[in-house]
Amino acid sequence: MAGFFSGSPKHEAPEPLEGPVVATITGGTILWFVLFLAQLPFYNWFDDHGHLWWLWTCLAGAGLGLIGIWYVRGREAALKRDEAAAQEPPSDAPPL
Repeated sequence: MAGFFSGSPKHEAPEPLEGPVVATITGGTILWFVLFLAQLPFYNWFDDHGHLWWLWTCLAGAGLGLIGIWYVRGREAALKRDEAAAQEPPSDAPPL
């Protein structure tokens, strides 16, 4: 196992996958919230059997998903701004 941690990597890291990130995070957030709502009628059963944490895990997943949606929307906006700035000519360049 010592060989695993020694030396430099033998290959370059792959490019990150890009895709519908906002839609993926939104879908996951909705799924967590639907699971929370589906388990809510069984609150007493979960409480009696010591599984109440299942309910709160779903709610926490939905809450963290909302933070994730906010984050990835900001990330996408920043990437679009950066791409637009890279395509426009510098302001101090002489006109063509």
